[in-house]
Amino acid sequence: MRKAKTDPDLLAEYDFSNAVRGKHAERFGDGTNVVVLEPDLAELFPDSASVNDALRLLVQAGRECGTRRPKATGRRPLGHQPQASKKVR
Repeated sequence: MRKAKTDPDLLAEYDFSNAVRGKHAERFGDGTNVVVLEPDLAELFPDSASVNDALRLLVQAGRECGTRRPKATGRRPLGHQPQASKKVR
């Protein structure tokens, strides 16, 4: 095993001699679905519970109205405005 380069941010008292790489990685991925909110929505939803509550309410309202989930066609919905890409020089 090769020795890792010393990191100036690591304190001397950290001991990783018995560490196991990726010990919890498989369990972390199980059932995890990460969604990144736009900043304006992140202000409205302070935590994942509030996002989940809002989505459940939306699903319930759709079921009561008889709205069905659209078929996946690979097309973007009407009115979709793509974000302007930033050019890097």
